[in-house]
Amino acid sequence: MMFVISGPSGCGKSTLAHHVLAALPRLAFSVSHTTRPRREGEEEGKDYYFVGKEEFERMIAESRLAEWAVVHGNHYGTSKRELELRGASDKDVILDIDVQGARQIRERYKKGLFIFILPPSFSQLKVRLVKRGQDAPDVISRRLARARKEIRAYPQFDYIIINETLETAKRELESIIVSERCRLLKRQKSIIPILRSFAEPE
Repeated sequence: MMFVISGPSGCGKSTLAHHVLAALPRLAFSVSHTTRPRREGEEEGKDYYFVGKEEFERMIAESRLAEWAVVHGNHYGTSKRELELRGASDKDVILDIDVQGARQIRERYKKGLFIFILPPSFSQLKVRLVKRGQDAPDVISRRLARARKEIRAYPQFDYIIINETLETAKRELESIIVSERCRLLKRQKSIIPILRSFAEPE
């Protein structure tokens, strides 16, 4: 199962994704490739795979990406190999990607569950981006302009979480993942021995 978490920059999707990775069992994080510079505290292969633009464009040309997009002048994408490796681990996969990438994943993979993270308001999103302290004012302005367009994509998603209170949003994301696993359990082979045990005479 793929759980695709998306939303405007600054909505808290990365914080929520890393929370459920720590809080719930059998989850693996799909690490994206990017051409943007590494930020303080980020680790290669854990937060992102940091590559040059030439290498990224080679991956596009060789059809090695499941999704990709150019966001604020930087390239971001998920490699097909990354999804194969995470999927082969018998764990569900968490993708933390932008709206363009989520749209591509929905077109190419039918088994994903798509979760859209909304900030409580435009003004709150602006406050969060400023407080985050990672971007210059002109970059923040571009992110906000992009957010106005990205929120229109919400009908394409299976669930919406309004991230007004982080603890509430964390519980809601956990609940979505747990409930979806329970729903899918009826299609899995793991319940067959249980069902058979009820058919056997004592």
